[in-house]
Amino acid sequence: MEIKVLVAAHKNYQMPDDKLYLPVFVGKELRPDVNHSFQGDNTGDNMSAMNPYYNELTAIYWGWKNLDLDAMGLVHYRRYLSLNHQKSLNKVLSYQDAERLLKNNDIILPEKRRYYIETIESHYRHSHENKPLDIMTNVIKDKYPEYEDAYNKVMKRTWAHMFNMFIMKREPLNEYCKWMFDVLKNVEKQIDISTYSTYEQRVYGFLSEPLLDVWLERHPEYKTTEVDYVFMEHTNWLVKGGNFLKRKIVGHY
Repeated sequence: MEIKVLVAAHKNYQMPDDKLYLPVFVGKELRPDVNHSFQGDNTGDNMSAMNPYYNELTAIYWGWKNLDLDAMGLVHYRRYLSLNHQKSLNKVLSYQDAERLLKNNDIILPEKRRYYIETIESHYRHSHENKPLDIMTNVIKDKYPEYEDAYNKVMKRTWAHMFNMFIMKREPLNEYCKWMFDVLKNVEKQIDISTYSTYEQRVYGFLSEPLLDVWLERHPEYKTTEVDYVFMEHTNWLVKGGNFLKRKIVGHY
C-alpha cells in the first residue's frame, strides 16, 4: 500500500526515519524562508496562508488534494501514534504496523481522550470562544441535518479522538475531508474573528477536533481501530491541571 503519515510541524525538529512519515512545514506560504528540508503545505491546491486559523488542517488539506495514496494520515511533530507508549522516534508506529492494521481496518485512530467530569461540549466552552461553536451547531443543523443526531451524541460524550490524528484509506479520507472542510468554510463565512486573541484565532482547528467523531458516528460502515499515542516531550501535569481548573472556574483565557 502507498501510505503516508504527514507530520505537521511549524519549526525545525527531529523526525522519524521510517518511510511512513512525511514532514510537512505548515503555514509555509507565510514563512517561506524558515525551513527548506520539510515539504511545504503551499504547493499545488493548498490553503497554507490560512494556517494561523486552521492549524494542522492546512497539512491535511494539502495531502488530501495533492498526494496520490492508498491511505493518508496526520500526526504532530511532538505527538505520534504508537503501539508501545515509548517516547522514542524509533518506536513510533511504523509503515509495517500501519499496513498490517489497514488490512482489516479502514481507519486508524488514537486512543480516546477521556475528560470524565465534563462533556466535549462543556470542555470546548470552558476552553474557547463560544460563538464559533454555536455557529457550527447551526451549520450542521441547517446544511447537514443528517449529521445532527450524531453531532448531539458526540458533544454529550466525555471522550473523543482528539488532535486531528488519524490514518484513513482513500475513500473515507475523501468523504471526511470534503464534509469537514465544507462545515468549517460555512462557519468561516458567518463569523468575524478579528478581535480574538492569536490563540483563539486558531478557531477552525479547534472546531474540527470533535467533527472527526461526528463523521465516524454517522459512518459506521468504516471499520476503525485504536492505537496508543505518545507525547515526545515532558508534560508538566501540575501546570496542566491548574490551567484545566482555571478554565472550569473562569472560562477560557
